[in-house]
Amino acid sequence: MPSALKIKDQPASERPRERLAAKGPGALTDAELIAILLRTGLRGANAVEIGAQLLRQFGSLQALARASVDDLRKVKGIGRDKAVTLLAAFTLARKMAEELQRESPVLDNPEAIVALLKGQNLVKDVETLQVLLLNTRRRLIRVEEVLDGTIDQLLVHPREVFKRAIAANAAAIVLAHNHPSGDPTPSEADIKVTRDLIRAGQLLKIEVLDHIILGRATPERAKDYSSLRELGYFF
Repeated sequence: MPSALKIKDQPASERPRERLAAKGPGALTDAELIAILLRTGLRGANAVEIGAQLLRQFGSLQALARASVDDLRKVKGIGRDKAVTLLAAFTLARKMAEELQRESPVLDNPEAIVALLKGQNLVKDVETLQVLLLNTRRRLIRVEEVLDGTIDQLLVHPREVFKRAIAANAAAIVLAHNHPSGDPTPSEADIKVTRDLIRAGQLLKIEVLDHIILGRATPERAKDYSSLRELGYFF
């Protein structure tokens, strides 16, 4: 490693910690962010240079994040304490990513609802009404399958829908069902059921946000769903 100026001897505007505080983490390179964790370098190489050496040796941040304490200690300038610090930081980052993946999705637009439900509905050969139970922040509590209908229609009683919402303490719901024919155009029965459930929800103070009908896209029809709210049936 070539000789480098110690970080503490650099102008304040060039030190990683000061730059992060002033400009945010996005202003720093990966090597500089690693240097903040390392805190110190060694003779002839400051912490930023050791951070750069780590990246060169392991090839990527992902590979570095998978390294063990023993692997990290093979790099000159990385002792046990620095290796443990790095491992702890990468483990926290991984746990945070896993936590975000587990967090319930926000379902405040038709595209997000379709993305959640499309896979499981493609294989259904009868209409199945699903009720998405949401909290006050429009995050999913759970999806309930209320009933299976016939290929042509669903017969829905508001009691079957809202008893699940009440039990889950849901603040709002989204209705969704599939059209096995692939055509997501709402039928008169779909529209009537939606309006009946909207009125029931108003009485119970549980908002019906939308009714999504899932179908399949074709060359003539780009969208694989219909949103009754988007079509103007909510008022």
